[in-house]
Amino acid sequence: MDYQSTRSSALRADSVTAVLEGIAPDGGLYITDTAKIDFDWKAALSCCSRDMSAMILHALLPDFPDMRALVEKAYLNKFETEDLTPLVKVGDRYVLELFRGPTSAFKDVALSVLPQLVTAGRALRGAKDDVVILTATSGDTGKAALEGFHDVAGTRIVVFYPYKGVSRVQELQMSTQKGGNVKVCAVRGNFDDAQTGVKNVFSACRDRDLGGKSLSSANSINIGRLAPQVMYYFKAYADLVSEGRIKTGDTVHYVVPTGNFGDILAGWFAKLLGLPVGTLVCASNQNNVLTDFINTGVYDKRREFYKTNSPSMDILVSSNLERLLYLLCKDESYVAGLMQKLSSEGWYEISNEMLIKLRSGFAAGCCDDESSIRTIGKVFHDHAYLMDPHTAVAWNVCDSFMESFGAEPAVVLSTASPYKFPAACLRALGEHSENDEFAVMRRLNEISGVPVPRNLAGLESAEVLHTDVIGKEDMLGYVLGYLAE
Repeated sequence: MDYQSTRSSALRADSVTAVLEGIAPDGGLYITDTAKIDFDWKAALSCCSRDMSAMILHALLPDFPDMRALVEKAYLNKFETEDLTPLVKVGDRYVLELFRGPTSAFKDVALSVLPQLVTAGRALRGAKDDVVILTATSGDTGKAALEGFHDVAGTRIVVFYPYKGVSRVQELQMSTQKGGNVKVCAVRGNFDDAQTGVKNVFSACRDRDLGGKSLSSANSINIGRLAPQVMYYFKAYADLVSEGRIKTGDTVHYVVPTGNFGDILAGWFAKLLGLPVGTLVCASNQNNVLTDFINTGVYDKRREFYKTNSPSMDILVSSNLERLLYLLCKDESYVAGLMQKLSSEGWYEISNEMLIKLRSGFAAGCCDDESSIRTIGKVFHDHAYLMDPHTAVAWNVCDSFMESFGAEPAVVLSTASPYKFPAACLRALGEHSENDEFAVMRRLNEISGVPVPRNLAGLESAEVLHTDVIGKEDMLGYVLGYLAE
């Protein structure tokens, strides 16, 4: 399949190359024309989760042979549930539980598959030298990527996260990671600084001799990270059909907590493949740059940055939005101009025609920390269901759209296990938290009765192996030093 950069139609690649490179040579993101894909979306609904995933991935990444075997290896016996992403009815809506994987976060769905794609892609290309995965994380991507890539032959991985910008549990998940091919480093700054730094490393290394090594990404700028996420929109829809809540062809609305825009963009891909997706509601925390953009057409990162209880959404530069911009206008020069303006001036405004197209498929709302805390408490009190702060943001935003949805079902996409953010969840249930997050975990378990995932419970006694902290301006030197080892 023919992929191209969102900024230049002259930069083209097949799907294997797009995955291995991660980002296009001009800094754009690889994208394809989904209108050219002949996909039987109704047939996908009758498949089990793994077969559904293989079918969708084969459509989006057709240059990989035997996708079913790659998916089987990615998922088999690694998730808590056979169906990977269970759909749970909670009150008047549904929660799609995306945190049943090996690191208790929604990123596991994609980052279990990406290492299989990279390994298969290297074999197809006859690669002999290492591919080095560079990843910036706002909390969950880092651990999920480390879990997927640690000790995978022919790969190395470097994860950067914002110093004091993730929960203690998230930090320990990364800093205790074992593996002979992994590096974890905190960056003094926020996620946007880390993400921009990674993009700058790609740019600086483009014409540099890396000793035969190549760079790729595990962030959702990589189409191989984004494509596996499309599955769970189909899975939720299929579950609703199976239980008789809807008939095939009925509309379903999805409310998505998102910061970097990859999670919700996967829903747009599902819609382009034929799934009857209604409104995709973008739910933001206090860093509500996406809410403002969808409501006004103006993207402006020149605003105060907030550290919140939902740190995976503490983002002001949403990289995957670039793909949507291209899909809305199909004009790479226009997209390149917007990205240049964002880089040089910190803002841009789309045309009225594009805004109309955007708002025909998307809506948006936001929720601050106190509102999300109240939401966690209320949902637990009313329905005995415990959710993390990111999922609570989406639930809160969903409240304001339920009337407009009418009889059509709403699915709230979850983000992570509540035990990744135990202090916030315990406070939501009416108790003050201790400094020791593991004591908080135990108390949260006592009150809620929700089991602590084994991968999180074991962190308390795990050895910290990664303690590096650098300035954001030192990221290139850090990577080059690692490559030279």
